[in-house]
Amino acid sequence: MYFLITFVSISMNQNTMRTLFFIFAMTFMLCSCSGSEVKQYKLEVVAEYPHDTQSYTQGLFFENGNLYESTGLNGKSTFRHVDLQTGKALKRFDFDKKYFVEGSVMYDGKLYILTWENRVAFVYDAETLEYKSTLRYSRPGWGLTTDGKQLIASDGTANLYFLDGDLKLDHKVIVKLEDKPVRWLNELEYIDGRVWANIYTSDEIVIINPRTGKVDGVVDCTGLLPRELHTVTTDVLNGIAYNPQDGKIYLTGKNWPKLYEVRLVEK
Repeated sequence: MYFLITFVSISMNQNTMRTLFFIFAMTFMLCSCSGSEVKQYKLEVVAEYPHDTQSYTQGLFFENGNLYESTGLNGKSTFRHVDLQTGKALKRFDFDKKYFVEGSVMYDGKLYILTWENRVAFVYDAETLEYKSTLRYSRPGWGLTTDGKQLIASDGTANLYFLDGDLKLDHKVIVKLEDKPVRWLNELEYIDGRVWANIYTSDEIVIINPRTGKVDGVVDCTGLLPRELHTVTTDVLNGIAYNPQDGKIYLTGKNWPKLYEVRLVEK
C-alpha cells in the first residue's frame, strides 16, 4: 500500500489525491458494516427533471411546495427559486465573486445561506427574499438544514452542529457508523426525524439519528446519473430535497443535467 500511495502521489495533483483518498476511505468504512443493524438501501427512480448544468449544487430544499437551490464556486455562486418542471430559475440573485456559497435553508421566517471559507452567513426574509443581515460564522460552511426547532449544520467533519437563529452553537453530535466517525458530511436534509447527509466525493448518503449521531441507514446512489450523461464538468452527487407536502424526495449533483425523484428500496 505504501508503494502504491507513493507512486500515485508522484503522478497526480493534490486535488486528485484528496478525492481518491476520500473514495478509498469511505468505501472501506461503508463496506465494513456488513452484518450490522444499519439498513442498506438502493434507489428507485420515480421521475426525472431538468437541472441546470451551471448549478454547482450546494443546498437544495423545498419550502411551502417551492424548490430552492444555492450554488457555489467563486464568481458563480447564486441562490435560486427553481421551477421543478423546467429546471429554470424563477427568481435568482448572484453573489460577489469573493464569496463561495454553500448550504441554505429557511427557518423561522428567514432564509439562511452559508459561505465556505468566508465564514459568514447571509440572512434574508423567507417570503420576499429581501436581504436582512450578515452573521459571522465560526466554522467553514458546508451543509445546512433544520428540524423546525434549530438549524443543523455540517462542516466537512464528522460533526453535526445544532444552532439557534443567530448561528450560536447549542450542541453538537459526532456522526458514527458502527462506532467509526463518518467524515466529509456535506449537504443535509431533515426527513421524518432523521438527518440525511451526502458524503463528499462519494455516491453514498447516510441517514442519521440526530439525537445520538448514529447512522441508521446507508443509501447507495451509484449510477443515479447514467454514465452517458456525464461530461467534463459533471461533478459529485450533492443535493437532497424533501417536499413535506407530498413526501417526495429528490436528488441531484453538482453540474448535473438531471434532478431525480427517488424512492428507497431496502437491499
